[in-house]
Amino acid sequence: MQKLIIEGPSKLEGSIKTAGSKNHVLPMLAAMLLTTEDTVLHNVPDIADVDVMIEILESFDVKVERTRNSVVCNAKNANPNLLKPELTHKLRASLLVLGPSLARFGEVKMGFPGGDLIGARPLDSHLNGLKAMGAKVVNNDAEIELKGRLSSARVLLDEISVTATENLILAAVITMGTTEIRMAATEPHIVALCEFLNDLGARISGIGSNVLTIEGVEKLNAGEGRIIPDYLESGTFAIAAAASRGNLIIEDFVIDDHDALLNTFSRMGVNFKILDKNKLQILPTKKLRATRIRTDIFPGFSSDLQAPMAVLCTQAEGVSELFETMYEGRLQYLFELQRMGAHVNVRDSHVGLVEGPSVLHGTDLISFDIRAGATVLLAAIIAHGKTTIDRIEHIDRGYEHFDGRLRSLGVKISRIGSK
Repeated sequence: MQKLIIEGPSKLEGSIKTAGSKNHVLPMLAAMLLTTEDTVLHNVPDIADVDVMIEILESFDVKVERTRNSVVCNAKNANPNLLKPELTHKLRASLLVLGPSLARFGEVKMGFPGGDLIGARPLDSHLNGLKAMGAKVVNNDAEIELKGRLSSARVLLDEISVTATENLILAAVITMGTTEIRMAATEPHIVALCEFLNDLGARISGIGSNVLTIEGVEKLNAGEGRIIPDYLESGTFAIAAAASRGNLIIEDFVIDDHDALLNTFSRMGVNFKILDKNKLQILPTKKLRATRIRTDIFPGFSSDLQAPMAVLCTQAEGVSELFETMYEGRLQYLFELQRMGAHVNVRDSHVGLVEGPSVLHGTDLISFDIRAGATVLLAAIIAHGKTTIDRIEHIDRGYEHFDGRLRSLGVKISRIGSK
């Protein structure tokens, strides 16, 4: 297994361009099942989750051609083969094939999805939404099996769920009639997914709101799409620069996607400058103030940035509170920071306290999931001495060439071992 070795502390200096969004590219790839013509995606990030999603498409007999940052797909000869558990267990977003497969083929069977162990993430919103459109769930403890021709419906989601919203959008665009999705999520990548589908001939209105109206069409056409910048990655780079007291320009940092993060930066005293609508500069900050962070659905503070923010809180004066409202298992990384010298107190599965400022020291750490992996890596950058991070395959799932790009910014980081 591979590991990362970091010699700290370092300051992030220079400029970096944000890679394509993981959370956008995965539903975009699932959408390839809806059209029988060549469809091209650009700015595709080179991450492990994309590799798995392409394997899933190929298991459906979709023809996929991939260059460095582009993918061409043709699903003309696609068929609903069983998705084997060894694929679906690697990726929770494998769920995204449910909607398009039912809409096009009238059936789908797959192993249960995997993904990060960050708490309970039930499938009810997906299954109940598809059942509202006419799908029948075949009870099977080993697999998810759905059958039935879909029909338009008024679908009220059980919760504001990003992937369930995406699944129902993909199911509805080629289901004839008018489908209304209520309590829809509004993340930037959902907006971009809807706009891309409309470019292919779909008829989606209410984009960016919690109520989507979809007029089904018989087919989607060929087209090209571009994966939007990953606002979680750009946010992570911004937090890393602030924690390291660096001077970093982040390109493709979409300012309008970061209201909650920039508001939190202002409360903490982070020195930053908005250069234009897609560019942010983090400047060296002398003194940071403690704050309270409460995660929420977009446009609130993202749960995926809560963990990296804990590293910044270790450098702030006072006691910061992290209130994780969405996932009860997401604060486990705090114990890794504690081993580095951070003063933390985990009150319960949803609330953690971080008292600072603390001097962190390098040690042997484990990456539990994508965001926790990025978090311990950020901590290693500002820690004194050598840090070794194990199970870095989680980091590779969500951050394109993260170690190499950090190295270009002045971080002393190396990768050892074999895959």
